Amino acid sequence: RAMAEASRVCGATGFMMWCQAVCGLYLEQSGNPALTGDALLQMASGQRLGGTALSNPMKSYAQIESLLLKATPVDGGYLVNGALPWVSNLGPDHCCGAIAAVEADGQSLGKELMFLLRCDAPGVTMRDCPSFSAMEGTGTWALHLKDYFVGAGEVIADPAKPTIARIRAAFVMLQCGMAVGITQGAIDSMWAVEAQLGHVNQFLEDRPDALQAELDALTARVMKMAETPFDGSTAFFIDVLDARAHGAELCLRAAQSALMHQGARGYLMSSDVQRRVRESHFVAIVTPAIKHLRKEIARLSQDVMPV
Repeated sequence: RAMAEASRVCGATGFMMWCQAVCGLYLEQSGNPALTGDALLQMASGQRLGGTALSNPMKSYAQIESLLLKATPVDGGYLVNGALPWVSNLGPDHCCGAIAAVEADGQSLGKELMFLLRCDAPGVTMRDCPSFSAMEGTGTWALHLKDYFVGAGEVIADPAKPTIARIRAAFVMLQCGMAVGITQGAIDSMWAVEAQLGHVNQFLEDRPDALQAELDALTARVMKMAETPFDGSTAFFIDVLDARAHGAELCLRAAQSALMHQGARGYLMSSDVQRRVRESHFVAIVTPAIKHLRKEIARLSQDVMPV
């Protein structure tokens, strides 16, 4: 709900709250005393900021991309090499959760390593990303790793897949806060012009009262699922994916309709209405994107549907 309230005003802030929350989730679920003590407290209190470098791994597990980071076993840990094109909520002293494919002599060892990547550690280079159409205040960087050492104190999961299976629903569900907040902000902007333009806006589709009812139902659905975030059943995960997809699609519709309701004033570069249109696009394409969600729902549904 806090993420939704922030996103109602600023989608970028809501997104950074999600980054921080899931990084804390990784530490909490690691079972590593080096990560569940002071490190977790600093993350939870905001004394240390963190992000998530799991866009590429999540796509890899869905057979959309290959893993971009490679980890080689060495004495005392691993050396990680590779590059990630964009990771958010980062700064020179921040950290993020990441996943690398484990290899030896160029051959896969059949597992992945999940670890805490510290941006100020040797072997890490942060580089500027291309300019985006929105969300430019989110601390998004490209990360390049050259012989980055991961010791026992940075291991979140080895192997990674059991932990990913446990946290995947929470990872996706938390993103619904962004969709709910941006949608609510769009609805607010429709009501703001109702007294002046309601006589003509009544002929538009996706009116604020109908959108509000749909949003309230979605919010209630997500809050109910949030009572059991670590339910590992396939049926529950499908429900989470469906809610996330519904949120993204509703966000797109609401932001578009808000622009139509506001007219020219909503098209001004300084208008929060047109900003929300671009923020809604981000909700639709950030991992897992709508197409990714639909792909996974189709795949998982085949596994649970009787033949």
